[in-house]
Amino acid sequence: MLTADSDSALRLVEIEGRGRALVASQPLKAGQIVLRDSPIVVYSAFPLVKPQSSASYCDNCFRTLSLSSSNVMPCPSCSHHHLFCSNCLTAATASSHTPWVCQALGRLRDCSSLVSQPLERQVQARFLIAAYNLAIVSPSDFQVLLSLQGQDSPSDASAVQFLHSLISSICPPPSLSITIELTAALLAKDKLNAFGLMEPISLQQDGLRSVRAYGIYPKASFFNHDCLPNACRFDYLDSAPERNTDFIVRMIHDVPQGREICLSYFPVNLNYSARQKRLAEDYGFICDCDRCKVEANWSDNEAEDISDNGNVEEEEGEEIMDEGNEEMMSSDLEQGAEGGEADFPHAYFFVRYMCNRENCGGTLAPLPPSDDIPSKVLECNVCGNLKNEDDE
Repeated sequence: MLTADSDSALRLVEIEGRGRALVASQPLKAGQIVLRDSPIVVYSAFPLVKPQSSASYCDNCFRTLSLSSSNVMPCPSCSHHHLFCSNCLTAATASSHTPWVCQALGRLRDCSSLVSQPLERQVQARFLIAAYNLAIVSPSDFQVLLSLQGQDSPSDASAVQFLHSLISSICPPPSLSITIELTAALLAKDKLNAFGLMEPISLQQDGLRSVRAYGIYPKASFFNHDCLPNACRFDYLDSAPERNTDFIVRMIHDVPQGREICLSYFPVNLNYSARQKRLAEDYGFICDCDRCKVEANWSDNEAEDISDNGNVEEEEGEEIMDEGNEEMMSSDLEQGAEGGEADFPHAYFFVRYMCNRENCGGTLAPLPPSDDIPSKVLECNVCGNLKNEDDE
């Protein structure tokens, strides 16, 4: 059952043309927490041979580690290759970093045919090891993973064949029979449902934030996309004292009972052509939301070509922005302004709910209400900056 922190704010329904969706089971207020979800699997977004210059994170909770701290503990089997918070090590060796996982990642790390592959392929290998391990340590969660929708394409066939053959030959999971069909199904689930857990914004370079890990959140996976979302997700990897990999989904503004609750699958500052390209390639659909219907008519249905800066490779759930994206958003705003407010009815969203921090691209949502009194403080879901409505 889908539940929020308090009352059940959402219900799962089937919507024609959109599939499974989450709708408000009651009137929802701005800032209200409508879902808190824990991942059933989390895995690193780094290459198998991690660059020495990269930041260090706990391989279980992915909290930022200070290597000079006495609270950092290496895996006793693979030494410096995997580090953990002192609070996580014991739990990890019985769950996410079992002896087989440790051995499998070590063998994959020593496999030249894999570490020479693009980062995407190496991260897919990490996911498969985590997924097969989930089948062993938590069969019920593995069945939840298999129940999620997937997105595959003929172009994925070579990756499926390569990774299945590799894992089957050098590190087959114990007590689990894996088939190429299972490998294909798992990669399809990962492609459609993995959310990116971002590195601290203080580490961004040239306006870009990288992903530190990916997680599969079974309840959050039911949120459909809208280019003007009415809710956004927050994570507090480095600040939450416990359950730091949980997602918190909060309402951006009030919505009535029965309204579908949607997230944006990427930063809302992308222009029409960039959004449609991303959705078609990564999720297999064309968006016809209200915003897209308006922007499709700008410049005779043609937006400027996506520049190298704007065409940033992101995985599902990432929230990043670069200079190219900022230029595209500015161009779209100028086009909409020429037609007046009637041609750009969603301009208010960008003024009120877009973070104005340079190179952020985050979305603002009010803090949770206190005693049913709406908060006037809005929080950015990317950089964490707070904005007071009274300062506008």
